[in-house]
Amino acid sequence: MAGRRRVKLPPLPLAEAQARLLALAPALPVEQRTIQQCLGHYLAEPLLARRTQPSAALSAMDGYALRAADLPGPWRAIGESAAGHPFLGTVGTNQAVQISTGAVVPNGADMVLLQEDSTCEAETLRLTGEPPAPPERHIRPAGMDFTSDNLLIGSGTRIGPAQIALAIAGGHSHLSVRRAVTVTVIDGGDELVAPGILPELHQMPASNGPMLCAMAAALPTTITHRGPIADKLDDLAVALEAASDSDIIITSGGASVGDHDLVRPALAAIGATIDFWRVGIKPGKPLLIATRGHQIILGLPGNPASAYVTAFLFMMPLLRAMLGAAQPLPFAIPARLTSPMAKGGSRMEFLRANWDGATVTLDPLQDSGALSPLARANALVVREAWANAKPAGTDVPVYLIENGGFA
Repeated sequence: MAGRRRVKLPPLPLAEAQARLLALAPALPVEQRTIQQCLGHYLAEPLLARRTQPSAALSAMDGYALRAADLPGPWRAIGESAAGHPFLGTVGTNQAVQISTGAVVPNGADMVLLQEDSTCEAETLRLTGEPPAPPERHIRPAGMDFTSDNLLIGSGTRIGPAQIALAIAGGHSHLSVRRAVTVTVIDGGDELVAPGILPELHQMPASNGPMLCAMAAALPTTITHRGPIADKLDDLAVALEAASDSDIIITSGGASVGDHDLVRPALAAIGATIDFWRVGIKPGKPLLIATRGHQIILGLPGNPASAYVTAFLFMMPLLRAMLGAAQPLPFAIPARLTSPMAKGGSRMEFLRANWDGATVTLDPLQDSGALSPLARANALVVREAWANAKPAGTDVPVYLIENGGFA
């Protein structure tokens, strides 16, 4: 009886492959960290204000606090309100209090007359310019920024410098975030030599591992780099087994079907299960995703541009999802082509390019084995499968890669 013929499944569309990967992402434990330790993390729980900001009406300018009903003056200066040192009395009819920026507006006052629109001699204040319109123009009302119990920061928001300042202003010293992701990066191949060693003609420096580590380091991660590993099944299996405690394993090279592509048999040897293999993108088709318990293993291609593009589209979104990002996938923006773009082939392509803030220029070298165009690029232009040729001046979707394609 003839053997059963194995059906070769077509590569997965990008969106389906990303959705399947993110569905595997485990929820990491939530921990309390000091705000200063939370830079780059994603907030695990909604953050509510514990106080009102500002807690009292404050002056936005230097000048004099007085009653708008007493215009056009004159007024008698009766004291001063400075930042941190409020005037404790009440402003009455035809009275004024000198006030500095950030100081509490005294009781009874409802207007701040700018210093440059007035003169004060012998405690007599006179109007010399135009009064503010409306009268409260230079007053920041209590609660202008937020009030107690307002939502300050939503769950899944990345914590940057402004979020740190807002959380502190809201009365917080600690935030709830997910712990850092533990990552092991393994690069393999008999042709690879460690960085700093000059290779022979048949060799090349192992650059993918450090590149992938650098990408992952942009997020809260603890990274271990192993390799380069020789093209031996046992050696690769040992390296994979040594990373059994990592949340994620990233391999570079060996994920295809050649005689020396050992990632799949090595995964079988350690008891991992392949979730899917091959994605309909260029570069990066031979992407492999596997699991071992709660551990996720990404088998990335060995060509450097392929490794970068698949890490950008899969590794980085997975890390963001595990860290609790509300929007883990990168987003594209439109940009105008500076030159024509040829029609697309059978796969969605990600072309290395340079974006200047409005237009995008494709690099003339798009070989997946070339690193120089990748280093020159700050963007990836998306060319859909079977897309028509596009003339210069056409808007195309662009992923910015200098900041990981994610705000």
